[in-house]
This record gives sequence, structure tokens and C-alpha cells, in this order.
Amino acid sequence: MDESLLADVVAAARKAGADAAEAVGAERRALGINVRLGELEEVEREESRDLGLRVFVGQRQATVSGSDISKDARAKLVERAVAMARLAPEDPYAGLASKEQLAQGPFIDLDLYDGEEPSPESLEDIARAAEETARANPGVTNSEGGSASCSASQWRLVTSEGFSGLYSASTFSIGVSVVAGEGETMESGYDGRSARWRADLPGPASIGEKAARRAVARLGARKIDSTTAPVIFENRLATSLIGPLIGAISGPSIARGTSFLKDKLNQPVFAKGVNITDDPHVRRGLGSSPFDDEGVANRAHGLIDDGVLTTWLLNSSSARQLGLETTGHASRGLAGPPGVSTTNLTVKPGTRDLAGLMADAKSGLVITSMFGPSLNGNTGDWSVGCAGFWFENGELAYPVTEITVAGNLIDIYARLVPGSDLEIRGSANSPSILVDGLAIAGR
Repeated sequence: MDESLLADVVAAARKAGADAAEAVGAERRALGINVRLGELEEVEREESRDLGLRVFVGQRQATVSGSDISKDARAKLVERAVAMARLAPEDPYAGLASKEQLAQGPFIDLDLYDGEEPSPESLEDIARAAEETARANPGVTNSEGGSASCSASQWRLVTSEGFSGLYSASTFSIGVSVVAGEGETMESGYDGRSARWRADLPGPASIGEKAARRAVARLGARKIDSTTAPVIFENRLATSLIGPLIGAISGPSIARGTSFLKDKLNQPVFAKGVNITDDPHVRRGLGSSPFDDEGVANRAHGLIDDGVLTTWLLNSSSARQLGLETTGHASRGLAGPPGVSTTNLTVKPGTRDLAGLMADAKSGLVITSMFGPSLNGNTGDWSVGCAGFWFENGELAYPVTEITVAGNLIDIYARLVPGSDLEIRGSANSPSILVDGLAIAGR
């Protein structure tokens, strides 16, 4: 979206009575293809161009958004935003980021945009190849479909504090899900990958092979008795165990006093040797950006350093409330004030691969799928439904299903051991993780 258009919206808001304003322009185009059983099932194409406006009247703020960016529509958007702000309750911590905190151009080039635009036919070929490979695997009896997609987006932010920033990004994805077995013994398996550049994706055949292997390996899954045993979270889903940490150290949670880690800053939370980082400037990273969503200069942070919690995740509002400086973690859409999020979160690897973790634990559970997590944000009590594999003497023994693991995250984090099998698959990545003893509820 044109910089002058957003600057005009900000200027109009100021003229209408706003003390400060910021405008966001977002453009996106996307194409997705789904096939099933070798036949084209769905084609989705999206093209959007949207405008968001946040205004401040004193300590009152309001946000509005719309997809009509004509001159008349923009005028109505400004009028509505300022009128809403005048009626909003006062927020003593509301306001734009200060000029001193804003990123200064030229902005770092993070290589986020691949200009290649695959045709619908080429995406269909990729989706079909992934599914065909999976269906050719002995034991696979049905398919839930293969998919391939591409998208390109552009994000521009202009504020009355003088900030103007733009970056573009692309995403290419492949996925497939198939079914093994018959009747009541059916099991599904999925694999998928996304990347900023098409050339960084694995081939569709490798995606299909992994999906099929996972489905077939689940055949014969059994229920187990309730017990307490070592639990390993496979690297594909281990960040689900770290997700509650991010909510617990976010500035808004700390400011509200609703975090189980609210008294843990600069204290050991994990075992020594555990390190977790967040870096917005990873080249081609799926969470990368040259500035945060308030225009603040962002940088890499060590969230957990040798087991010690070193920082909260702050936007401008929560930083003011806590008497601190923003950490550049503001995140927002077109509507609503900024929240907080990480960018490229990474649990740094340890020294033992998955086989090594199983050998260390001797017997226990490897979790390969999770669903229905439950968390008490105030206490850290956590549970999740899951399925996976029981292992004995360091070797996989048989698949298991319909189980729940539970514990308190303060205790879990203190005993967590990262493996060495880190794979970069998304904006949050972790190696497999071993916890030496968790309550397992079975039959």
C-alpha cells in the first residue's frame, strides 16, 4: 500500500482531533490447491487490501479497519475512529512508541520475499505427488488429501511520530494426511512444511513418505495403565510444551498479575544448560521482521540463559505499566491494539538425539501427537491429551493412544532436558524434550 495514502490517513486523523495516530496497510495474495485420491478437490485464491487505523485522544484510544480504501471510505474510517476514541475509557498506559525507540531506516534485508509465482497447475502437481507417494506406501488405505499453497504479503506502518516502514514476505507450503488400517483400527499420519522461499521446501515425495510412515507406525495402538514415567516430547511438537512459557512471560500477563512466573524474573526456571532465544532477524525466518508492529527497533533476545529467565516480552503499553522499556515484541493485526508475541523462538539443542534420550530414560513414553491442552495460568498446572509410543530398554516397543499427561510447569521446566535433534520447521522450533517423570493417565 502506498506510503502517501497511509500518511494522508494519519494526517486526517490528526486534523479530526486525534493527538496521535498510526495507520497500517496490508496486502495479500494467496493460492492454495487441495487434492484427494488423485483428484483435484479445491482451489482457493485470495486477494485482499486492507487498512487499519489506531488513534489517540488524550489517553483514550480506538482502532478501526476496513477493506474499502477509497477516499470517501477513508474519510469515514477516520471520523469513526476519532469518535470512538472520544468515548473510550482512559488508559494511562496507552500511546505510540516513543521516537527514541523507533527503528531507523534503511531496514535490514531479511530475504523474506521470493518473487516466484507458481501456476495452479504446478501447485496441483506438487500436492498430487505428495499424496501419491504417501498412498503408495504399504498399509495406507485412504487419504485425507494433499495440499500445496503459496502466498505473498506486504505490511506497511506509518505513525504520527514520523515512522514509516515496509516489508514484504512470501510463504510456500506442502502438506499431506493419509490413513492406515481399516475399520476400528484406522490411524492417520500427517506431514507438512512451510518456507519463505520455494527452493527451501523439501520435495513432495519426502513429505508424503513421512506422512505414510507415521500413519502405518500408529497401527495397533493400545491403551496403557495409569502410571508415572519419563516422557519425551518429539521435536515436531515439543514447542507445545514451551508455549505456556511465552504467555507467562508476556508483559500484559505480568502487568495483570495472572502469570505463574510473575515472581521469577532473573531466577532459575529451567535446569542449568537450557537456553531459549528469540531472534526477529533470522534470514528467511518464518517469524522474521525488520521492526515490530509498533515500529520499534527489534533485536535478538535470550529469554532463558543457562536456565535463568532474563526478560519479559514487552510492547509499549505493558512496558509503561511495569516501568520498563519495550523489548520490541509488539504484535498486532489491523484491528485492536498491539499485543505481544515472539518472532523466531528456538530452544537450543542439547547433546543427545532422540535415541540417546530414550537410552537415558530406559523406559517411558514418546509423545508424537497432542490435543486439548489445559492450563491454569496462575498456578502452572497443565495437562494435555496425547498419543505416541511406549519404549522399553531405550527402544520403541508399541504405539499407545488415549492417554493424558499432567504436571506443574514450574516443576516440569526445572527438569526439562533438550535433545540434539533440532529442526527448523516454523517460527517456533525445539529439539525433542525429555522430562524425567510425569503423571500419565491411561485406562
